[in-house]
Amino acid sequence: MAQFDWDSLRFFLAVAREKSALKASHRLDVNQSTVSRHVHRLEQDMGAQLFQRHSQGHILTSVGQRLLEQVEKVEAILNTTQQDVRGGISSLTGEIRLGATEGFGSFFLAPHLARFSRLHPGLTVELLPMPRHINLSKREADFSISLERPSIESLIVSKLTDYRLMPYASQAYLDEVGPIQGPEDLRHLRWIDYVDDLLFTKEQFSLKQWMPSLTPFFKSTSIIAQYQAVCSGLGIAILPCFMGQLHPQLVPVLAEQVDIRRSFWLTSTPDQRDLSRVRALWDYLRHVMALNADVLMGKAHQMQWLDEWGPNDQ
Repeated sequence: MAQFDWDSLRFFLAVAREKSALKASHRLDVNQSTVSRHVHRLEQDMGAQLFQRHSQGHILTSVGQRLLEQVEKVEAILNTTQQDVRGGISSLTGEIRLGATEGFGSFFLAPHLARFSRLHPGLTVELLPMPRHINLSKREADFSISLERPSIESLIVSKLTDYRLMPYASQAYLDEVGPIQGPEDLRHLRWIDYVDDLLFTKEQFSLKQWMPSLTPFFKSTSIIAQYQAVCSGLGIAILPCFMGQLHPQLVPVLAEQVDIRRSFWLTSTPDQRDLSRVRALWDYLRHVMALNADVLMGKAHQMQWLDEWGPNDQ
């Protein structure tokens, strides 16, 4: 094998993460031909093809996947060493991608991640709020927050938090329909719900699971669309408290009688979990959840912010 060109690994990492030589060139601020040349040189040095070139981009081969895992381990060691030299957690650098459910990612995580980014200006944080599972084996994210506890033994899984869901409606809609005193009054309301046959996990709450006799007036696969429909006065929906509690015009309905709970799970691969930047955000999120337990459980209307945080804080 020819002398190994370590500089080419930087280009390999960029293409592997962006899944495109063009996007990698933008990230590295070089020409696409420069990226392709380095990747080709690395493949020659390795004596193996690292990517399959398709119309949708660069897909890692099995050899490329193994190389990526090893290179990321080296990257983690170098980052840790760099942090020790420069002063620890404040010098975290690189990119970190977090997958999450749509509502939790958009309404709860986004503002907290913005504050985390200000604490670590050397980091680029990418949030993927999606109404589907995040595939960690395909490197869609460094780690994810899911409704359902993954059963794959090779993954690192940790419970992040419990949260509560309740019926919410706008005050205008409640004024229209009159007093709601018990579950029997729910049958004649305009309900907003998920599309049952498009639920991506059994942990997603739907009316069919709770009161099968209720007929939804409006359905959407998006919890954000449901939330907007409720805010507009269209009807009533079961919403997570981390969404419903934060809107001043939304009112919980039968809060003392309806108690629906779910959990969020943090998941990562061992290699990604060992990265300093992943550990930093992982631990930061756990502190944020503890600080906001009342919002998550429908007992408060205002989020609490973790503006200053370090690895020794309790």
